[in-house]
Amino acid sequence: MLGVFSIVGIVVGAMIGSGIFINPPNVAKVVGTPELIMAVWIVGGILTLFGALSLAELGAAQSQAGGIYVYLREAYGPMIAFLFGWSLFIVIESGTVASLAVGFSTKYLPYFIDLTPLQAKAVSIVLILILAAVNITGVRRGAGLMNFLTSIKFVALIGMCVLVFLFAKGSPGNFLSKSPGSEPAGGLIGNFGVALVAALWAYKGWESSSYSAGEIQNPQKKLPLGMLVGTASVVFLYAVANLAYLYVFPASEMAESKHIAADVMQAAVGPAGASIIAFIILMSITGTANGHLLTAPRAFYAMAKDGFFFKPMARVHPHFLTPHVSIIVMAVWGSVLCTIGSFEQLFSFAMFGYWIFMGLAAAGVIVMRKTKPNLPRPYKAWGYPVTSGLFILAMAFLTVNSLIQAFWNSFAGLGLITIGIPVYFYWKSRRKKTGD
Repeated sequence: MLGVFSIVGIVVGAMIGSGIFINPPNVAKVVGTPELIMAVWIVGGILTLFGALSLAELGAAQSQAGGIYVYLREAYGPMIAFLFGWSLFIVIESGTVASLAVGFSTKYLPYFIDLTPLQAKAVSIVLILILAAVNITGVRRGAGLMNFLTSIKFVALIGMCVLVFLFAKGSPGNFLSKSPGSEPAGGLIGNFGVALVAALWAYKGWESSSYSAGEIQNPQKKLPLGMLVGTASVVFLYAVANLAYLYVFPASEMAESKHIAADVMQAAVGPAGASIIAFIILMSITGTANGHLLTAPRAFYAMAKDGFFFKPMARVHPHFLTPHVSIIVMAVWGSVLCTIGSFEQLFSFAMFGYWIFMGLAAAGVIVMRKTKPNLPRPYKAWGYPVTSGLFILAMAFLTVNSLIQAFWNSFAGLGLITIGIPVYFYWKSRRKKTGD
């Protein structure tokens, strides 16, 4: 059974992956000024914390394996829950694992070795399959790998920030704009929304521990505590990391960096430091991909147990006691996605459905308080209903903004979610025929 340290490890490990090492230049390129760069990361962090506060209440009240799938089922019924699980499998989690694997092979592995496009795809697929094998052999083994890699990258990210501020020849003047400049094309609100997508990708993962609630010891107390401690730690660390990047590079130069973390470490301690941080980033991405393969298959397992997915997905390995079929199927589909998109395409594709269902999950706190007022709630969301309401509004804004700013990727994501409606009715009719 998992304890608080493992929950924090899952949350931190799933959040600190590729985003904080790859996306800061993307944020800088879109919003342009240091003030707006920091605003994007701080707003993203606050919204993430608000989401974690809401989800923690649902997790404490309903501590079954499946996490958000279970919360949506209890709040809205089986159809919305199915569409979430369908989107999780087709787009959100499988796409996240694929994007992390592609980021591993195309963003930082080339720092050490040149790969052809075909070789990079092969490396991405091999990484996913190895991690799937680890997680099939036991939840403790998967969580142990997560805790080990999380400890390394957490300490490394702190160390990077300390070394930069101690030894890099930077300037605190980079924290402020040197001239008013012109507003980037797209408008302030639209650009802020686009940049927020990149930042929230880096924060994604705070919800992952909810899927393993059935394997947490005393989840009513430990799940909320682990989620909140893990999320708050990452929010603080991301803000400091972006200050470190800006300390070395003005916003305009930061926007052009291809390996921002390695570049600032080179400025601080030379090429050796850059190589070390690049290697740690590869382990960081590995740990995050592992976290998603550790947790998300539990949602597919819960769907299959409800009769809304292939029955083999509900199988538990007789020796390792893991949902091995769900892990294998997710790994195979994630490997397929690796072959059809770039890192940027895959993460924007994965995030569109994420906004919709995270907003619905937070709204589930409001719904459940009205429809099930007597449900035992060992933890209640701090700041309710303000925190939940602001998170819901932010998810709605990001959904609409994504449709406007990245129409085709978002439209494709919406299309795949919509395809889940007839699939749901197929499984519903199948359940009636089999009497499940």
